[in-house]
Amino acid sequence: MQLIDPNHPAYRRLWVRVAIVAVCFGWAAFEIVGGDPFWAVLSAAAGAYSFYMLFWTFNPQPEVAAPTVEPDADDEEEPAEITAEKPTKQPD
Repeated sequence: MQLIDPNHPAYRRLWVRVAIVAVCFGWAAFEIVGGDPFWAVLSAAAGAYSFYMLFWTFNPQPEVAAPTVEPDADDEEEPAEITAEKPTKQPD
């Protein structure tokens, strides 16, 4: 089961990945100082998992541009010419 998709465009920037890992480990330190080891272990595990997914196994895929669709030579039609004349301004 994959909780973090490392190919998501939001994780392409390095500072985003560093911030996610730092917040998780920072929260673990906060919980240790606060004396709650259960939440410290949970947030440290989240930090370790995010480090593993966002740095250790991170392999960004190049962006794939959608191919441009060009009409075939058989499908091309000549545009109809517009024959309407411009309206002239009539004096009052």
